[in-house]
Amino acid sequence: MKGFPPRLAQQPIFYPVLNLEYARQIAHDWNPPDRNSGFAGFVTQFEVSSTYLSKFEIHTAGSSAHREYWIPAREMNSFNKAISGPILVEEAFFGAEFTGLVPDDHRLKGLNAKEQFAALSGILDYAEFVSEVSANRKAVFLNCFFWLKTSLSDPGCTRVQRELFITRLVKAWNQSKIDVPLPFRSNQE
Repeated sequence: MKGFPPRLAQQPIFYPVLNLEYARQIAHDWNPPDRNSGFAGFVTQFEVSSTYLSKFEIHTAGSSAHREYWIPAREMNSFNKAISGPILVEEAFFGAEFTGLVPDDHRLKGLNAKEQFAALSGILDYAEFVSEVSANRKAVFLNCFFWLKTSLSDPGCTRVQRELFITRLVKAWNQSKIDVPLPFRSNQE
């Protein structure tokens, strides 16, 4: 969470937006129904050097609230170097077809986000749980907001079971000394 990935061929511009409401609109209204967005939208917060950003104009795309920078794809490496501190995930929104990041290794291999929750919940040995969380940290990070926000009644999860799972997850994450905090960690500590 220290930089954004390179743009895809059909994405010649990176559009960091300048206000929370616009970011929420994109993450809530536009991304969850979109297959190319993985049926998920994330609101992130990060700081970029004002000296670096001064090279670019601020554009208004629609209403006066829709202010954004247009960063050419070829600038992504430079843009990422101009970010100071981590990229934080503030909010997440999910469409009905969201499956999450599906790992290709360890016990969570091939499992979607709901199945990962069920599999992790079923690991009784704490050391094994910590090991699985650490081994699949990217999937855990990207799917944890989903686990927190979505009804997981399919695997028979109660609210109390979910809270215990999240508490256990935060403890395992911290014990693994993973550099990036879980997105909802500050709400759980």
